[in-house]
Parts: sequence; C-alpha cells; structure tokens
Amino acid sequence: MMYVSTRNKNNRVPASVALLKGLAEDGGLFVPEEIPQVNFGREELLSMDYVTMTAKILDKLLPDFGYETIYDCVSKGYEGKFDSETPVVLKHVGEMNFLELFHGPTSAFKDMALCLLPRLVTAANKLNNIEKETIILTATSGDTGKAALAGFADVPGTRVMVFFPENGVSAVQKAQMVTQEGNNTLVCAIKGNFDDAQRGVKKAFGQVKGENYNLSSANSINIGRLAPQAAYYFWAYARMVEDGRINFGDELNFTVPTGNFGDILAGWLAKQMGLPVGRLICASNKNRILTDFLSTGVYDANREFYLTASPSMDILVSSNLERLLFFACGKDDKLIAKLMADLAKDKKFVATDEMMAFIRKDFDCGCCSDEESLKLAAEVWNASSYLMDTHTAVAAFSAGEEPDVILSTASPYKFAPAILGALGQPVPEDGFEALDKLEEYTGVPAPAGLKGLREKTVRHKDVCGIDEVVSFVAEKCGEASWAK
Repeated sequence: MMYVSTRNKNNRVPASVALLKGLAEDGGLFVPEEIPQVNFGREELLSMDYVTMTAKILDKLLPDFGYETIYDCVSKGYEGKFDSETPVVLKHVGEMNFLELFHGPTSAFKDMALCLLPRLVTAANKLNNIEKETIILTATSGDTGKAALAGFADVPGTRVMVFFPENGVSAVQKAQMVTQEGNNTLVCAIKGNFDDAQRGVKKAFGQVKGENYNLSSANSINIGRLAPQAAYYFWAYARMVEDGRINFGDELNFTVPTGNFGDILAGWLAKQMGLPVGRLICASNKNRILTDFLSTGVYDANREFYLTASPSMDILVSSNLERLLFFACGKDDKLIAKLMADLAKDKKFVATDEMMAFIRKDFDCGCCSDEESLKLAAEVWNASSYLMDTHTAVAAFSAGEEPDVILSTASPYKFAPAILGALGQPVPEDGFEALDKLEEYTGVPAPAGLKGLREKTVRHKDVCGIDEVVSFVAEKCGEASWAK
C-alpha cells in the first residue's frame, strides 16, 4: 500500500516515507491510496490487549514497517507511561460513556500517538537507510507541543522545535512546554494565534532546507500521528460490547471535541477500515467554523477569532479536513489543490454538493459557548461526581443519542481555573493554586506530572512574530546543538 498527496496523486511514497516527510512537498497531506480493511471477529476484538490491538491496526496502515517492528514500537513506546491499568479507559457515568485518553505522561490524548512517533521515526530512518538528523517542527494549540517534546526529548538522531500562541494556552500547558528538559528541545512563543503558528510551520517546510537534516512534523498532518489514534476507537467499541452497552455488530456513535480535525478523522478512518461506527459528531466551541462548514458547505475563516476556556480547539484552519475532502471529491487532487489555494488566498472555499453529501453520510456537528459547556461540566459533577475538562464538556454538550461515546481528551487539571469557577468556587489568579484548590474541593487526584511543574525551571524563553517563524526555524536548524 502506498501513500499519495492530497494535492498530487502522482506523489506516491511508502508509509514510512510519508511518516518521515510529514507534509508533502506540494503542501498536501499524505493519505493511503486505498484504505485497508480490518476484520476482527467478536472474540478476537474482545480478547486483545491495547498494545496488540494498536499494533495490528498500525500494521495495516503502515505496512512497510513489518508487524514485529510495529509491535516493538508500540509495546516499548507505551511501557510504563500511563497512570492507569490500560492506556485508554472507558468510564460509564449514568447514560454517558467517556473514553478517557489523558492517562499518559502529558495528561492529554496526544500521548496516544506521540509516545510511539519517536520510535516510528527511528524505525523509518533505518528502513530507508537515512542517516541525517530528523528535526521535528510542531505548531501547537496547547497539548501537542508538550507531548512531542516529551516524546522526542533526547531521542538520538532527532531534535524537536515547538511553536505555541503566546496568549492562547492555559498556564499549565505553557509551563509544561517552557520547562521541558532535553538537549534536543526548543520552544518558542508566537505573537499570534495557533493558525499563525501553523501557517508559519507549513511555510518553513517549504522553504527551509539543510544538507545535514530532514524536517518532519509531530502535528496530526503527519500520518504517524493520525494512524495510532484510530486504535482507540476500536478499543472503545470492544469495551462497549464487553460491558453490554451494545451488541457486537451494532453501530456506535462518537462525539469528539474538534479543532484541527485530526482526532475525529481518526474515527472516520476506523469506520472505513471496518469498525461499525454510526455518526461522528464534530463538537466545536465558540470558534465554530467546522460546525458552520458541515452545516453549509462553506468554509469561511474570515471571522473573529475567540480565546475560549477550551483553547486547544481555538483554531480557524483545520488542516486535517483536507484529507476528508480528498476522499469526498473522489480523490480529485486538482480540485483539492484549488480549494486549498482558495483558502490560502481568500481564507474561504466552497465544497461541492456531492462532497457535502459524502461527508454528511458520516458526520454530524454541534457547538456551544463557554457558559453552556461549563454549566454542563458542573451539572455532571453535581449529579455523578465525574470531573471533566473544558474540551470534554464541549463534546458532552453536543453528544447525540445512545449509544454514544464521548472522547475525553485532557485532564481537567490542565484547565483548573475554568473548571474550578464552573463549580462555583473562588478562582485564584495563580493557575497552580487553582489546581490545588480543585483537587482539595473535589478529592479527585491531580496527575503527579502537573503538580510538580511549579518547581521546574523555565528553560525556553524565545518569542517571535508571526512573520519571523521561517527565519527562526532556518537559524535554529543551522545550529549544531540546542544544549542549554
């Protein structure tokens, strides 16, 4: 199975090369030429542990690695990294079902892929006889940055550079990044929003070249980020069957808090691989561009950008939507190139009626304000003593009818001030004091990795403007070392 660029189907590469490149040279995203099928029987699905299930799914999506290599990457990547018995936990709260994806080292769902990606990169370099250093460029709206930094820190043959919006992440998210250790890590704040950071990183891919290194990405534009996320949809389905919430073969809906469209696209990928998924409900906050697109077929980023209580979803250019559009238009790469050119030029494009009919077969949408999502978070806590974060609350607000699984993407302690305020408690100005107060009030233990952040030394203090990203990347990639 080969991978092709969404903007040029003649750009065909093996999965391992697509993973190393991250972004295609033409600016497109790599997708499988044909989506592989996975046919788990009931007993096999229910009996597999999470590592085996993930390895079998990745073996289908990344076939040139070989199953033994994939299994080794998954088992060693996950070993000892999670504070739960399994990496993913399904919890039933009344009639609601929450798939908790935040039990990893950085307390966010990005760990599910980024614990594996460094090993996959190393294996891909070996497979392709590449000896150059790999430099990972990443734009983050809050969670990807820390997960990438933690995953790649001091991994031989790699460096990782992260850009985040200076005033667009929570205090805990910022502290996680700027205190990151590792002689191959670099973090820079952007005087702009996530879209500015993402746009700058994409430009750098096209303009920065070096004889001694290759650039790659840890964002979900990289198929190595996206593919592992399909596994937890299969895992959720298995647990819903095992717990008697559905019968094997029944369709299961998923509601996903969505910013860059990667997490929900992984659910669509799982469905195309054969999982009985019903509706995929795309949940947005006040930056409701995806809700408007799914409702109207018009993607229009010419709108006000809001800073919300769910900052990881504060995005107006959802990169992974391009992959879905490619399949929705019958793999018409010339049309995708035109739509993306329209978006770059006018911040707007219009999908065809045929494309929207294709998309609406699988996707629904919903959105809410901070007030609505936080009110629901308080109601669930008061009724069931279940504590959710701000992004999960957005998804819970938009969740459909049973059977439905809500993806819980981050620890509530990453956004303690907002959750503490939602519960009617006084909110200290200091984010870490708010974390302590939330733990004291609820009795729900905070992740140890977050509680210890306040004692860590700030190591990364770089800041650059939105038009300076390319020059910053070129300068830093040219340095022999980032050791501090």
